[in-house]
Amino acid sequence: MEKKVKSTRLVSYHWQLDVYRLSVDAGMEVFNATKAFPKEEMYSLTDQIRRSSRSVSGQIAEAWRRRTYEAAFVNKLNEAEAEAAETQTWLEYAVKCEYLSRKTGKVLHKTFDSIIGKLVTMGNHPKQWVLDRSRD
Repeated sequence: MEKKVKSTRLVSYHWQLDVYRLSVDAGMEVFNATKAFPKEEMYSLTDQIRRSSRSVSGQIAEAWRRRTYEAAFVNKLNEAEAEAAETQTWLEYAVKCEYLSRKTGKVLHKTFDSIIGKLVTMGNHPKQWVLDRSRD
């Protein structure tokens, strides 16, 4: 079953979701920004922020595949939201440690805020996204 988005485009796959594309782009921005982090952070802050930022899109993909069941779909969206919030925490540390500029940290933080907002909206209105099992 396909869902309408902006009344002109149908969403059949998770990679077509705006929030998914935004999360992948944000994860890549985090990856590129962390290339300049000190080597001593490789197995701590660098690893943590990369993993949490990448996990957002992974959780969104899982949510999309679990949309047969509303509760499972919403749970995965909540997990994606939590990963985005975790990424914001690591961004705060990166700025405070002066590995990222305040400007870059602020831009990335706002991007993850936008992702969280989109996920919350989807989670609060899951009916338009979950598959209609009554037609089976």
